Amino acid sequence: MSTAQICITATIILYLCFVIFTGVMIGRRSKKSAEGFYLGGRGIGPLVTAMSAEASDMSSYLLMGIPGLAYLSGVADASWTAIGLAIGTYLNFLLVAKKLRRYSVRLDAITIPSFISKRYGEKKPVIMCISALIILIFFVPYVASGLAAIGKLFNSLFGWNYMLAAVIGAVVIISYTSIGGFSAVATMDLIQSIIMTAALAVIVVFGVVQAGGMDAVIAHAQTLPGFLSFTQTFNVSTNSADPYGFIRIISMLAWGLGYFGMPHILVRFMAIRDENELTLSRRIAATWVVISMGVAVFIGIVGHAVSAAGRVPFLEGSATETIIVKLSDLLSSYGIFPAIVAGCILAGILAATMSTADSQLLAASSAFSENIVQEVFGVKLTEKQTMLIARLTVIVIAVIALFLASDPNSNVFQIVSFAWAGFGATFGPAILCALFWKRSNRQGIMAGLVAGGAMIFIWKFLVRPMGGALDIYELLPAFMVGLAAIVIVSLATPAPGAEIEKLFDEVQGN
Repeated sequence: MSTAQICITATIILYLCFVIFTGVMIGRRSKKSAEGFYLGGRGIGPLVTAMSAEASDMSSYLLMGIPGLAYLSGVADASWTAIGLAIGTYLNFLLVAKKLRRYSVRLDAITIPSFISKRYGEKKPVIMCISALIILIFFVPYVASGLAAIGKLFNSLFGWNYMLAAVIGAVVIISYTSIGGFSAVATMDLIQSIIMTAALAVIVVFGVVQAGGMDAVIAHAQTLPGFLSFTQTFNVSTNSADPYGFIRIISMLAWGLGYFGMPHILVRFMAIRDENELTLSRRIAATWVVISMGVAVFIGIVGHAVSAAGRVPFLEGSATETIIVKLSDLLSSYGIFPAIVAGCILAGILAATMSTADSQLLAASSAFSENIVQEVFGVKLTEKQTMLIARLTVIVIAVIALFLASDPNSNVFQIVSFAWAGFGATFGPAILCALFWKRSNRQGIMAGLVAGGAMIFIWKFLVRPMGGALDIYELLPAFMVGLAAIVIVSLATPAPGAEIEKLFDEVQGN
């Protein structure tokens, strides 16, 4: 092992130890209850709320998926996706956050399934069961994508066994998540968002220097047909520009719809200590996501120029997602201090991955232990037993995710996009209708959850492969089908009871 690799390894190990230590310390101070474990006792500040929401959202695709996409085909795919995500972030904070926080407090709901169930006054927890199963179905591959990113990181950098690296990452995430719960997760998300930001800033400056300056970066990009266009995309196999039409633009913008249905993001709104602080959270979150996504796209452009300059090899296929890793490896060759900085950048990739995986594990754990075990099956547990089940669930889900992440050739961006679509198409319409449409009812919500979830699979595996005008990101058609199902079924069945409508009016009026 070279001196540079020793410095990088030591830096990453120190970071992982810090993460575990922080989780343990926060866990000792946290409230030992279900609400404390899953929502931090609803005492999270505006800065932590904003950055925790964004860090839990901006998973490995921020530092690997988006740069890799821009590196491979130019700015169109990556930029339209980023624009959709930025719009979605802002609208989610603006429209959903405050109402969801207020409503969840009135209903004493600590999970998204329990909120939807209590919102419609369920006597039998059918909606809760469906919602919890959806969370488990889509979160497991989502967590798997994060572990795959960790495996790729260490495999490409050190030649470590892919699965061994993924296991190490899983152990660290499990450690602080199961011990510290939501408070540890939210605090680590804030820290990890800072590390992610620093990693983006350092790597983009270093990359520009290695490419020969900004003029060289732009000049190289201009030699690639369609690379800098928002209406064309670069085809590396033919060295030509392919059209990037209106349908694909709408398809990428549809990523923003996913925010309305992300359980691990929505619970951040429920956990803030004061709903009025969400305005500040919105401004912080929107600013950060615009800057970070813009820089991530630019890194892909810079990375291609660095490859053209002969500083790093040209990357193909899923390997393009390791461009930041390659640039960090190059940085480490300049001496001990640059190697330490490179280690911090790679820790940023770990941070991006862990800040999402920890939130997902926590949400999946709550879906099983709170919603399925206790409320669906009616098992009465003490607070101690509840905490034990929650922690065991975190471990089991992580193990299953490790199994799904066993393929080192898996594409992180593609896995994330499918899981993102699943949540957006199921919970997105349900949450929006629950918060804004008084006439929506229990039957409509059930229909929307099932229809949206089913359409994700139908469109992804049966319709989209037909190509042409049907080659649309599955989130958009599935979201529309889920919303239509809620509206049609709600109007075709009796209106909600008077008490449910009264509570809705009270929440809206505050």
